[in-house]
Amino acid sequence: MSVPQEKVAVEPRLSEAIAVAAERIAEVLRSCRDGAVRIPGAEWSVGEAAAHLVQANELMAALAEGREQPYGDGTPGSLAAANAEALAAFGERDPAVLAEGIVKHAVAFNAAAAPRPADSTCVTPMGAMDLPTLASYLLTHMLAHGYDMAVALRRPHMIDRDGVELCLPFLRTAMPRAVSPRTAAARHNACYDLRVRGGERFAVTFTDGAAVVTGEPPRRPDCTIVSEPVTFFLLAMGRRTPTAALLGGNIVAWGRKPWLAPGFPGLFAVP
Repeated sequence: MSVPQEKVAVEPRLSEAIAVAAERIAEVLRSCRDGAVRIPGAEWSVGEAAAHLVQANELMAALAEGREQPYGDGTPGSLAAANAEALAAFGERDPAVLAEGIVKHAVAFNAAAAPRPADSTCVTPMGAMDLPTLASYLLTHMLAHGYDMAVALRRPHMIDRDGVELCLPFLRTAMPRAVSPRTAAARHNACYDLRVRGGERFAVTFTDGAAVVTGEPPRRPDCTIVSEPVTFFLLAMGRRTPTAALLGGNIVAWGRKPWLAPGFPGLFAVP
């Protein structure tokens, strides 16, 4: 009689994506001769963003080991303050050195997650989540900041359809936790049907400013939004404006209130 094997914590495809993303970001950094290059539209330089990734990857690896690492209270403002405090305490800004740190801690994350049960709960800066969602969080975070550095250095970015698919578990988990204080204060009410072209479909329903994510819309959607995958990711992470995406034909919207589509990303505050 065969003994059922315990489900692996992080699927090999996701572990590989984490390792590949770290190495591709490292390649971008190894080509950088000046970490002081500013990231367009951001407060950080390339060196500061890379230093933040080293710290974040190290934090995620510790969480994957099962160690608690307090880091803000999950609100965007608190996370920004924690980021600033941690960055001020870490002086390394050499892109080549930071490249190795990003890879080192991504590898450490995969090694730490591999032997643990999939349902292990980790207390993260964005709340409690299981290990597969934490891995999705790590990938999402690396790709967002990797994109920033690639743009600043005029290098090809590392986001593609497959990567976005692997980021969706975290993005779906994070949405209710990342609702903007303005959205909550305005007591927003609407049901959005979100579809990633060629991929997943899910709904985000706001009731008095609080968001709930479900696989299917719980009622007739007010606004259906269909987005090209990379555009969906960049919009979700605040790296592209809805107007540019609409004008470029990368998203389309319809429904009883299609005019809600351009304002959807603004309902959230990206930490």
